[in-house]
Amino acid sequence: MADTYSMGNGLKANYESEEQEIEVSMSEPMLEGAMDEEQFSAVVKAAIDDAENYIDDYIAPKRELALSYYRGDFLGNEEEGRSQVVMTEVRDTVQAMMPSLLRIFTSSDNAVEFAPRSPEDVAACQQATDAVNYVFYNENPGFTILYNAIKDALVSKTGIFKWRAEEIKDVSETEYSGIDGEQYALLVSDPENEVRDVSVKTRTEMSTDPMTGEQFAAEVEEFEVTIRRTKSRLKYIIECVPPEEFLIARNARDLDTADYVGHRKLMTISELVAMGYDKDEIEQYGGEGDTFDINNEAQVRNPAILSFLNNTDNPDKTLERVYYVESYMRVDKDGDGIAELRRVCTIGNAAHVLHEEIVDEVPFAVICPDPTPHMVIGESVADQVMDIQLIKTNVVRNTLDSLAQVIHPRTVVVEGQVNMDDVLNVETGGIIRARAPGMVQAMSEPFVGQNAMPIIAYLDDLRASRTGISKASQGLDPDVLQSTTKAAVSATMSAAQERLEMIARVFAETGIKRLFKGVLNMLIKHQDKPMMIRLRNQWTAVDPRTWNTDMDMIVNVGLGNGNASERTALLTQILMKQEQALTQFGPDNPLVDLKQYRDTMAQILAINGLRDSTKYFKEIDRNMLPQLQQMTQGQSKPDPAEILAQIEAQKAQVDMQIAQMKATLDIEKARMADDRERDRNEADMMLRAAEIQAKYGTQVDVASIRAMTERDRDALKILAQQAMNQSQINGGM
Repeated sequence: MADTYSMGNGLKANYESEEQEIEVSMSEPMLEGAMDEEQFSAVVKAAIDDAENYIDDYIAPKRELALSYYRGDFLGNEEEGRSQVVMTEVRDTVQAMMPSLLRIFTSSDNAVEFAPRSPEDVAACQQATDAVNYVFYNENPGFTILYNAIKDALVSKTGIFKWRAEEIKDVSETEYSGIDGEQYALLVSDPENEVRDVSVKTRTEMSTDPMTGEQFAAEVEEFEVTIRRTKSRLKYIIECVPPEEFLIARNARDLDTADYVGHRKLMTISELVAMGYDKDEIEQYGGEGDTFDINNEAQVRNPAILSFLNNTDNPDKTLERVYYVESYMRVDKDGDGIAELRRVCTIGNAAHVLHEEIVDEVPFAVICPDPTPHMVIGESVADQVMDIQLIKTNVVRNTLDSLAQVIHPRTVVVEGQVNMDDVLNVETGGIIRARAPGMVQAMSEPFVGQNAMPIIAYLDDLRASRTGISKASQGLDPDVLQSTTKAAVSATMSAAQERLEMIARVFAETGIKRLFKGVLNMLIKHQDKPMMIRLRNQWTAVDPRTWNTDMDMIVNVGLGNGNASERTALLTQILMKQEQALTQFGPDNPLVDLKQYRDTMAQILAINGLRDSTKYFKEIDRNMLPQLQQMTQGQSKPDPAEILAQIEAQKAQVDMQIAQMKATLDIEKARMADDRERDRNEADMMLRAAEIQAKYGTQVDVASIRAMTERDRDALKILAQQAMNQSQINGGM
């Protein structure tokens, strides 16, 4: 029979094909220097203890303080009778940064994209991009995971991602009644069905013999059965690990080379049994000296977490919580001189080993807003603002105390000369009974709070210089924006955006890229058949087994950083150039195709918050572009050289027409000038004829002279018309 054992995360490995090899290896003598189980357990416990000491003694106190400042808890220096207000600079700064950081990573459909290394990987990269983002956003609450991790990083130094594949069993029960024997046999034959509560009833019904046509009575069995159906499915789980549950070696520089990385948490006996561990073993070793249930960091985040300690009378022992550590450590257990990366699962403070195996990666990713070089755990935004919150709290408290003393001054009374009950009565307009005048006097003190205002403004500027977050950068102070030049406002907002974009880039290039790379490897490793995912409202089959694990990755950083209008304007200009190329040279031109044109429009929609571009533009499969080009080949498209020749010919024709019109205009001007000159001469002639008749009394034949003049004018008109006709003929040629 096959030897099957639990992998500790819900997956089970069957080693039937390797049974003989395992028996041979067990019979071989151990190498010199190999560890036995007791020595191995001691090494594991030492590694866990050292990592716990590093986290709990060096890192956790700073994170506890940051969480306390974020919550606005009391600082511990409060005095009775004085102001106890607490400013919330840490929370205000973190809340101001969260929207922009989340918009950067969630404003597009794909948080990451995989790029091909060779042309044959293009289709696989597109499938990998769709599948990995589908697993992150659809099978897991991707937005919530990002929100929790980013806030953990800004407040508690690190946001931790973890991924794993887990076998999930869905159990359902269905009752069937009135089914016959064939239907019952069909239900029983399904290996996923478990028969429960079967009852059989017999009834008599009349049947007809098909051969003779005679009727006879027959007994028929009817079954009533309850079927329990168990279906197993593989689920890919991504989670944000609480910072106090994450363990790492104190000398670790990164996750890939760290000697130890671990995840500690409290799990119920029921959960561990469901993972495949032995119940008796868990009960025997699970409760040895466990102290993680009173972790200080978890208590600061949730002060009510200790309430479960009072609930010790629960009769269901399977709900008891056990300290469980999943460790990834490099150790040379087999003595071959090479420290292998092993996954070791232990319970209890004594680190009793439940399971161990050799693995090829550490399924964790860490983001940090201010990484310290050569360290996994750096600094947080809270570390940059906590001292400002402390100083500002004390300044505001003293200012309020000064204001309170002005509004409610202290009173000086002469003992024995004043009714003390009247003095202690704070009712407005209350009477104070005194034996003589001047027995009660108010100690007036000046208000000094105005002197604190420049200090508060200085602290605000100091916070802005450290974090880039200010009122101007958030657009919250209209007075500042109105009294400042456009260039100054743009510079202020650009500085804040650059700081946020730097943090986003650090997140992208460290933890988020590692997270999605790990999810890709997880799909390739565990998916043994094509998976159906819903993409753009269509179910699509993708097969991770054919993907290349060395795909390049591009993290979508920079969207939504406040320059949406500028990006939209730039893409609109690109869109116009693409339209010009498609219109002039056709869809098969070497510069741009229809898919690139569609992607530009989709990008414009994504920047403006419309993530589902399929509502407006259909998806274009690049494989369909050749078919589209064949459909458009029947349409005559001139060669670019031919287009240029046509343009030059049209230009020449236009120039000729312009010359023709100019010549015609010149002829018309000449004719009109001749007419004006002839009219002037005719007027002079008439005037001279009148003078001759008046002076000499001789009659002048004016009609004959006029006829000769008109004859010459008609000849000139005929010649001008012939010239215009000849010009039109030459222009048409």
